[in-house]
Amino acid sequence: MKPLDLWSHEIRRAGPSALLAPPVLVVLIALLAAFGTRLGSREGNTAWFLLGAVETGIPLLTGTAAASLIGRDRAVELQSVLPTGYRSTLLRRLAVTVGWAGLCALAASALLTATGWWDLMPGVPGGPTGQLTWLSPMLWLSALGLLAAVAFRSASAATAVVGAVWVVGQVFHDVLQANPVSRPLTLFATTYGTPPGEWLPNRLTLLSTAGLLLAAAWPLLGDAERTLGGETE
Repeated sequence: MKPLDLWSHEIRRAGPSALLAPPVLVVLIALLAAFGTRLGSREGNTAWFLLGAVETGIPLLTGTAAASLIGRDRAVELQSVLPTGYRSTLLRRLAVTVGWAGLCALAASALLTATGWWDLMPGVPGGPTGQLTWLSPMLWLSALGLLAAVAFRSASAATAVVGAVWVVGQVFHDVLQANPVSRPLTLFATTYGTPPGEWLPNRLTLLSTAGLLLAAAWPLLGDAERTLGGETE
């Protein structure tokens, strides 16, 4: 199979929800950016909702999509005899899912910057550094979703793990921020705030620990019994 055909196949196998949900969220963000203040929302509140949608919404969609990557293929046992193996297939599919969501998040960020909404959030950097607002939690939750999927051998269990972590990050943000141990791992430091000077270290810590989660998933992805055996009962 040619590389282009291979990637086209992975795009189709990523699933409609992984492909449709991010652009739908971007459209909703654009509508709120255009009509938020006209609907009576204060300018500051609208900016907070818009940035929060980018930082929390895109990572949730990507994390749950990554959690459901395993177990979609028919005759998946044949993957074990291919030169690349099923692990490479899953990593390509993860790259498609994360890459597409990243493009949508980048489009949303560009829209908020062009319309001036991004600048209304105090303490949020602009430019390339500002893209860590959504990139760090997106990669972290995606890596968590993949690891949970291969560890539990269940898309539903992995999705529940991602959802639970996302909810905890929202509801208990102040508690996590108050603890110096958990503070570097808070997912939504842009939306809910973090002490001065700690935003960038938080974003970089999320990126590095996302790499650790992927490293933990790597040997499990090579276990044919886990990846080819289907979901556990």
